[in-house]
Amino acid sequence: MPSLLNKNTAFWQYRRSLLALFIGATVSALSAQAQSTWPAKTIKIVVPYAAGGPADVVARELAQKLSADLKQSVVIENQGGAMGVTALGTVARAEPDGHTLLMAAFGNIVLQPILSKTGGADLLARLRPISTVSTSPHVLVVSAKLPVKTVKELVDYARANPGRISFASAGMGGTAHLGMEMFKALSQTDVLHVPYKGSSGAVNDLISGQVSAMFSSLPSLQGLADKGLVRVIAATASSVSPATKNLPLMSATLPGFDYTTWYAMYAPLGTPSATVELVNAALRRVLKDPALEARIEPHGIELKASSPEEVLAWTKRDTEKWTRVIREAKISVE
Repeated sequence: MPSLLNKNTAFWQYRRSLLALFIGATVSALSAQAQSTWPAKTIKIVVPYAAGGPADVVARELAQKLSADLKQSVVIENQGGAMGVTALGTVARAEPDGHTLLMAAFGNIVLQPILSKTGGADLLARLRPISTVSTSPHVLVVSAKLPVKTVKELVDYARANPGRISFASAGMGGTAHLGMEMFKALSQTDVLHVPYKGSSGAVNDLISGQVSAMFSSLPSLQGLADKGLVRVIAATASSVSPATKNLPLMSATLPGFDYTTWYAMYAPLGTPSATVELVNAALRRVLKDPALEARIEPHGIELKASSPEEVLAWTKRDTEKWTRVIREAKISVE
């Protein structure tokens, strides 16, 4: 009996060794196959925003550089609306071969699942992060007609005039609205939120002085600031971008005030790890291109590649932060 036991043990050890060798060979073969076939055709990057906005600008500049680097056509497909759900669904259902990618904003990945009671959250589980693409702080902008030039002056004015300071936003639950809620909580002031259906009406009323302030990406309002129609007084987070690195920080007056918007690249969940690594490597090469940095960073956007694990860490961090803000402000979007 001992000899039989020893034979059986040796047999199963042999089987496990063969299985390990088979799995290792299969993984190596799949990895080699992915490296030899990607990219094998046109790469499509789906952007959950309309053409012409900051996300679209970054995506198209990036697509040109990727196309040159990979010697393959890279096209942008804009699918705006529905808080990004349509775009997320398109990529989640795509063939997981690295040729259909999603460049999503943190609002699509973090805010949408918290705010919306229907759709979107399930799609995130069907996407695989690849790398961050860019980060940027927002800026606090006030009407030139408002007699304040610093965050402290704005806080003092709001405390001296309860209910008279109003913050515009492009709609409920967006970053401009949530930035206002964070400001309101940390400054302990009585300020009003004025939601608009889109940004154009909000900006027009900011210029006229009908509303006092708003949080915004810098490119949207830089031209107006240059003309003296609005006043940029602070950034929501630190940055190395030439456009924002010298702005005062909100946290200097309101400790704990900090938020950064970001974009990241995703693939369908079933995309092989070897392909994800190739896409990540391509992004790392391109996002370090000095010519691309020179075109993008003046807009207040900092190009930044990362590992997939770092994307998950950023998502977790921001989900915790904004869940607190949203729950305390009792915000919901149907």
